[in-house]
Parts: sequence; C-alpha cells; structure tokens
Amino acid sequence: MSDPHSARHPEREDKRTFLQKLAEFIHPGPDSTAELIETLAEAEDNHIINNESRLMLEGVIRMADMTAGDVMVAAPRMDLLSIDAPFDELLHQVIETAHSRFPVHEGDRENIIGILMAKDLLKLQRAPELNIRALLRPAVFVPESKGLNDLLRQFRDNRNHLAIVIDEFGRTAGLITIEDVLEQIVGEIEDEFDIVDDEGDIFGLPDKSFRVSGDTAVERVAEAFGVRLTPDDDAPNHDFDTIGGLIAHAMGHVPKRGERHSLAGLEFVVLHTKGGAVRWFKVSPTATAHSS
Repeated sequence: MSDPHSARHPEREDKRTFLQKLAEFIHPGPDSTAELIETLAEAEDNHIINNESRLMLEGVIRMADMTAGDVMVAAPRMDLLSIDAPFDELLHQVIETAHSRFPVHEGDRENIIGILMAKDLLKLQRAPELNIRALLRPAVFVPESKGLNDLLRQFRDNRNHLAIVIDEFGRTAGLITIEDVLEQIVGEIEDEFDIVDDEGDIFGLPDKSFRVSGDTAVERVAEAFGVRLTPDDDAPNHDFDTIGGLIAHAMGHVPKRGERHSLAGLEFVVLHTKGGAVRWFKVSPTATAHSS
C-alpha cells in the first residue's frame, strides 16, 4: 500500500524555479581548479568576499594538490638532538635554535628514535637522575606523497605538531610541522622576530646595534652602514640581491642561529632562521672598526 503522504511531501522534490534552472544551464559552475580560483577573484571584484578571504580560500584549494614533500624542511636543514649529548649541550642547542620540538637521533642522523619537547628539558634540570629516553615522545613518520589535507587531519586527530617525512626508500627526507601546513592557507605565521612591513627592515636596538632582515637588499644595507658589501672572494660572477644570500655565500654554508661572520667592518650575528634561510641578523661594527 502506498504512503498517502508521499504525493504531498516528496522527499527529493526539486524546488528550483524554471529561471534558476535556466540560469544554471547557461552559466554552469566551475569544473576545474583554475576556473574555481577565477570565480573567487570575480567574487572579490564584486565585493562578495574580501581579499584576505579569497587568499585563504585559494590556499585551501591549492593545498588539495600539495604533498608533505612540497613544503617540508629538507633533512640537511633539520635541527636534531643527539640522545648521547650531555644536558648542557642539549640545552644550548635548544636555546640557540628556539624550536619547541626536536627530533632525537641515536648514532646516525637517520636513526630518529623520538621527539623531545623543549619544555621537558626542565624536568631533567630538576631531576638529573631521569633518563632522557623516558622523556621522548613517539615520532610520527609520513611519506613524501602524503597529501597536506590528510596530514592536517592527522595532526588534528592525533594532536601531533611535527612529523618526520620519509622518501620512497625509507630514508629521512625532512620534517614538517602543523605550522608549515597552516601557512599554505593563511600565509606565513609571524613569530616574535617578525615586525610589520611599515616598521622597516633595518632598525636600531637599545645596545646601538641593528636588527636587519635577511631579505633586505644588499644595496640598502651598504647604504645604511656606509660600507661596500661584496663577497670575500669578490668573484665577478656572483651577484647577490639580499644580505642573507651574500652572507650565506661568504660563510660557505646555510647559516645557523648564533653563528657570526664579519664583512666590510660589520659583524653579522644570525638571530633567527626559518626554512634554511636567515630571517634576522644582528649587525654592529666589528671591534677593529670601533678601534679605528
């Protein structure tokens, strides 16, 4: 026997009007990522969404096609702690790099045995008899091909903030944090070393030194300090746009926090690095420049 109410309350009744159906037929929705992004741009032009919202939505869309390998910090740039290092050495490295979580290795750097929270080192200071192994948290390993959408969900569900990225041969390819993933949506997440754009990229500190961002143009730094900045080897085929690139070349490796280099009568101290690049230098005249 049929339901007497089914005719009056159809479950799948299409309530669109004829004009709505005709409009959708003439102007179908986007059928590709590129068209969807164009639609968002049109929505911004029509003041339906603002610029910040459009950029975030575009980030979500593009993130769907990205993997952990696309945004990870490569293995050579990872800051690792050794399980066999003495407490003072561990504490010094934690302070110098200013991370909150560290992969810990035993022997070879490939042999990552866990993750140490920086705050857990305080427990060792109060109770030296504790074994550092007891403070380690399990390391999470993900393949390079892991989609960022899936990885973000995994971070959220498991309350993890860091994962070790493994290549197809099972070797450590790098690491990725929840911040790295979120930055694909909201843009770069500022930290305590960052300043707003209109405060400039060179500014004075109370001790009469200066903080200089690594992406400041070499010409601007040279003009500000009244010096000529060229590579130590003065090779004509080297042309550096930023002070960070120039100093990294002069040092011969990717600078780490706390490292120093003198050039053109100036001492550059690396204050902060991110993604293998120097974010901030502390710059002051060298002792020789002072005495002269």
